Amino acid sequence: MIIFNKPNITPAIFDIIIKYIYTGELDLTKQPGENILGLLIASDELLLEELFEYVQNYLIEKRTSWIYQNFVLVLNDVFRLDSCKKLQNYCLESICKDPLPFITSKSCLLLDDNVVFSLLKRDDLQVREIIIWNFLIEWGIEQTPDLRSDRNNWNNENYETLEKTLNQFIPLIRFVGISHEELIDKVQPYKAIIPNNLLKEIEEFCYNNILPTLPLRTRKIESNIIKSELINLIIVNWIDKKDIMITRTGNDPLYKFNLIYRGSRDGINNKSFKNKCNGRVASLVLIKVSGSNRIFGGYSSIGFSALGNNLWNKYDGIFYDSSDNFIFSFENSEDIHNIKIGRIINNDKAIQDIETCGFNFGWSSLSMINTNLNIVNHDIYERILPTEKIFYITELETFSVTKL
Repeated sequence: MIIFNKPNITPAIFDIIIKYIYTGELDLTKQPGENILGLLIASDELLLEELFEYVQNYLIEKRTSWIYQNFVLVLNDVFRLDSCKKLQNYCLESICKDPLPFITSKSCLLLDDNVVFSLLKRDDLQVREIIIWNFLIEWGIEQTPDLRSDRNNWNNENYETLEKTLNQFIPLIRFVGISHEELIDKVQPYKAIIPNNLLKEIEEFCYNNILPTLPLRTRKIESNIIKSELINLIIVNWIDKKDIMITRTGNDPLYKFNLIYRGSRDGINNKSFKNKCNGRVASLVLIKVSGSNRIFGGYSSIGFSALGNNLWNKYDGIFYDSSDNFIFSFENSEDIHNIKIGRIINNDKAIQDIETCGFNFGWSSLSMINTNLNIVNHDIYERILPTEKIFYITELETFSVTKL
């Protein structure tokens, strides 16, 4: 007789495993999330690979709500399993899409150190860097119970203790993403726990505008047309009315780009575009055309269609004004050199809301007529092409743009 001593596997979980082994049956529909997570851990420990893969996929596909409500429990458990990369990545990617509610919650302070490390090293953590720094300090204090809550009463020994706790995490902070005022107000008080080489970089950035080694986090954008970096580093600068080569710092506003329309998914036609992109919402449109690698696009601070309740003639439409709009072109999806921006010249005709077009920047300076992209110069926008052109649209994406 062989006796297995598995005190971490509950009788309920073991009963599910025994039934699966002898009958091949597995019904998780009525099981609570805790049991399913426990089954995942047990199947990994017992080397039941087929069961492990099924349970991992089941959690991701069928129990997303439960995962969201129990991120800390799930993260701490799955990060102890080397074979659970799929669920680890799913959890981290879900958090990175909207991290603010999670990273500012009290439960987040209960995360294990390996989870915190994996979270902070991600480039796509879409929240202001000062919030990440504040979380790290709070988390570090939570892991160091001997620290007094009032920092004004800390001594050198207290700072040394916190430094040991946070030593591996501080180099993951993108200090270039923190404004000078926040560096002085929120970071400098903890300079005793920051490595000397990193502290020197921060001070040079703060007082001399010399950029630190670690770059800004790149906010991941769900585009099949263009790389996220081009939106984050170039188009965002254009939105802020800056030169394209200016490096962004913590003083700059952050933007969230939410995909609201994709032609290959929703249909490339006027009706589909208007249904998905209705309303006075700041929006970015990207267009891929046939016969060329060139990428076209435009930004409208006032949206594209149904901007008002005005009654208008379906052939003439109605114009809306904006001083922030622009159109642009890239030579290809990775181009940073041969780019053209056409800023608005005639503010009164920034957007034409008209039935015959999905979108229309300034009387066809850049317009969509079902599957055709028209580029015509009417001196409403600066030119992005030397001559008028009509292209066939192969893909089109629209993102709502929100300042964080």
